[in-house]
Amino acid sequence: MAVGSSFPHRTTPAVAPQPAAVPAAPANPEFLTTDEAGAFLRLSPRTLEKQRVLGGGPRFRKFGARVVYAAADLRAWADRHTYGMTSDPGYVQRDSVR
Repeated sequence: MAVGSSFPHRTTPAVAPQPAAVPAAPANPEFLTTDEAGAFLRLSPRTLEKQRVLGGGPRFRKFGARVVYAAADLRAWADRHTYGMTSDPGYVQRDSVR
């Protein structure tokens, strides 16, 4: 067996430049997108979109074309929709808007 090799000797592999680090999103963001708010409330994002038009949903904010929901507003809206039974005052079964 030959001691030498016909392949050129490499010392270290070339290292590709690393992209700039993007700051990670906070674990508990203050503002949520429609998809994130839907996941937070366990509702379809489409339901939140309908409620923005028809009313009755959580408060939202517009930053340019972007719609966001404050986590505090989502909690407050969910707390206002707490009932012990269907005969509680304020509980009203709404007809479907479909």
